[in-house]
Amino acid sequence: MRKTIIEGKNIEEIKSKAIEIFKEPEEKLTFEVKNEKKGFLGFGSFITVEVSLNVNASEEGLKFLRKVTSEMGIDAKIEMINNNNEVKYNIYSDSNPLLIGRGGSTIDALQYLTRIVIRNYTDKRIICIVDVGEYKKKRKMQLEILATKVAKEVARTKVEIKLDPMNSYERRVVHAKLSEWRDVFTESVGQEPNRCLVIKPKRK
Repeated sequence: MRKTIIEGKNIEEIKSKAIEIFKEPEEKLTFEVKNEKKGFLGFGSFITVEVSLNVNASEEGLKFLRKVTSEMGIDAKIEMINNNNEVKYNIYSDSNPLLIGRGGSTIDALQYLTRIVIRNYTDKRIICIVDVGEYKKKRKMQLEILATKVAKEVARTKVEIKLDPMNSYERRVVHAKLSEWRDVFTESVGQEPNRCLVIKPKRK
């Protein structure tokens, strides 16, 4: 939920400012008076109000994805899973390759845009994950297998190995997989979209 403090001469002015700030109708906003100063004969009156956007951010993310898939002409079933500070959207359709894109480019774009939508409705940090046909689940398994294989090679030879460019999600998967290894560590190098990981031996 997004909140902000607005000051004005009266509640009508506060409501007008709130609608402009949040870009939402009055019925989606709640108003709580924090401080009120009454002037003489109406002059010098002053009011401080906490305004909250009364909208479920995760639901707005779901609405966005439904709208996007509909406009793409794709008949999709979207499952939303909320878990503490994380929301995951699993999309199932007969057009999964189109939604995934080359190297996961389309699914990454969907996730990025959905994250922006969610941020528009809450001040709380929420991790947003968009998956299509369990693509990311399968990709995660592939990356963990790759990370383990390369890490063993680096530990054996004591020579660092640079992996192919990966997006931030894929780099986190490899980082997490090798975070507790005693013989190797990972380091991100380069600039997006060519940022990649280097698996290096730990010097003893």
